[in-house]
Amino acid sequence: MEKLMLKGLSILCLVFFPFLVKKPNIKEMLIVFFSKAVLATLIDSYVVNTKRVEYPVRPFPKIFSTNIIFDVLFFPLLSMAWVRQSYNDNIPKILLKSLTWSIPMSISQWYLEKNSRLFKWKRWTPFHTFGSVSFTLLTIRALAGLVKKVDDTH
Repeated sequence: MEKLMLKGLSILCLVFFPFLVKKPNIKEMLIVFFSKAVLATLIDSYVVNTKRVEYPVRPFPKIFSTNIIFDVLFFPLLSMAWVRQSYNDNIPKILLKSLTWSIPMSISQWYLEKNSRLFKWKRWTPFHTFGSVSFTLLTIRALAGLVKKVDDTH
């Protein structure tokens, strides 16, 4: 069941990718995508290596200890959608909108942890997920704002 879920998620991400990387702001969206992939991979590697989370079912288990579909495809695409949603917002609106992403993500990960073998929390809780999702969303949004500001000055 989990392998089917991961294949479905991969296909869904590949279908939505062209819609999220489009004009305007192609360059910014690609920077967001690749930056989020790096950030998610670094954080996830730390979390897995410190035995807080484990991925019993994952692609290429002999090569990767993390779930690369989450780290380099799913989370980066969600970040692109998040940046598009908050692109012209001020800081208070960005902070408020971040809750519309981090709370559902925390709840869905909690549900999947209880009802699937996609990941197993050892020293992790929905509050950790909330904190890490919020941190990465706001970090990537700040990066997108910086890129936008640099682009506007040129």
